[in-house]
Amino acid sequence: QRRKVDLRELLAVSVEAAVLGGREVKTVRDENDLKEKSKGKTREGASEPLTMGDLQSHRKMFNLISNTFPDVTVNSEEHDNMVDKAATWSRDIPADILDKIEGGKDVPSESITVWIDPLDATQEYTENLVKYVTTMVCVAVDGKPVIGVIHQPFTGFTAWAFVGQGSNMRPRSSYSVSPPKVIVSRSHSGKVRSFIQDALGNSTTIIEAGGAGYKVLSLLEMPSSETGSIDQADAYVHITFIKKWDICAGAALLNALG
Repeated sequence: QRRKVDLRELLAVSVEAAVLGGREVKTVRDENDLKEKSKGKTREGASEPLTMGDLQSHRKMFNLISNTFPDVTVNSEEHDNMVDKAATWSRDIPADILDKIEGGKDVPSESITVWIDPLDATQEYTENLVKYVTTMVCVAVDGKPVIGVIHQPFTGFTAWAFVGQGSNMRPRSSYSVSPPKVIVSRSHSGKVRSFIQDALGNSTTIIEAGGAGYKVLSLLEMPSSETGSIDQADAYVHITFIKKWDICAGAALLNALG
């Protein structure tokens, strides 16, 4: 018997996981108990910090998804052997998902890979620049990003999308092309500044920001209650090495919105 997974349920669990992970991220930061250490250096030579926020969030997110869908492969940026059998799905499907997404989208569990980033923008998190911090979940089917969830723990806002089905986000009504506002990494900016000015001209506005999740949200229409907390950009350019859990959820959101 080949096991199947209803992707609407997996979307609901992904949202719940991102929110629960985000709660851990916020609690650790609020209590100022980060216990920061270094995982080593990136290819570009930047230090990669690891905090209790990353680990506690990973435990919640990884165990919730793995316990609910034991046949699905889950990859997380962090690794930890703590098994939490108590992490179980509430079986609640949020009203906006019920409203926008039809049930019965079943796919074989072996075709699914879930990528989670329990704390995106850890460097900024250690500096208390919390607006850049997100928790992310991405569901890939046959290697293609199909579901993306980006949650902001410090505002409580969650963006989600299911390619070809629906989203709680939409593109902004207009974007500036000449000159555009381009958002780039503040910690891995590398040669991106000269690259953008060569390609798009010296009058291009360059915004430096932390977190791949945050930078994707900066391209989208945010609800009016959230607009003050996020930069607005027309393009996101990244030219150095980047990992799948950093871009998978954003790719799904942008693909879903065309």
